[in-house]
Order: sequence, then structure tokens, then C-alpha cells
Amino acid sequence: MNAYQPIQGVFGPESLKAIGQAFGEAWWVIAGNFGNDIDIEKARNRLAHVLLLVADDDSRDVGVLRRAALQRMALDQKKRWERKHPVR
Repeated sequence: MNAYQPIQGVFGPESLKAIGQAFGEAWWVIAGNFGNDIDIEKARNRLAHVLLLVADDDSRDVGVLRRAALQRMALDQKKRWERKHPVR
């Protein structure tokens, strides 16, 4: 079983195409922010996870998916930062 199989039943082919393209475009925007192979792998996995959270079977607009995923990642990063650096 490959990683693609579990989502085949959830998203149709057009949605998967848009999600894949949005992933590529979003990764191009943020890739330079991650240094080593471990950080890159974690960030790519996080981006994929976020895209699957924001997408549904009606998702066709690559730009909307890309922006939503990048916004969600930024918000998640902000929350992690605030937990590590609470305001006193």
C-alpha cells in the first residue's frame, strides 16, 4: 500500500490534482525556511497534512488551497512560538 491509496476514496481525481499542485506551489514559497533534511521532511509532511485538512472533494482552486495551507501553517507556527515564549 502506498501513501496515495488512503485518500483515493475521499478526494476525486480533480481535487487530488489541485491538492498536488497547491502542495508544489506552497512548498516553493516556504522551502527556503527549512535547513536540514529532518526539518524539510517534517515541514513537507506538515504541509501535506494541512492541505488535506483544508481541502474537500469540491476543492479545485489551486490558489485558494495554497493560500489556506500557508495561512494554516503560519497560524500553527505562531501558536507553537507563543507556547514556547509566553508573554509575562
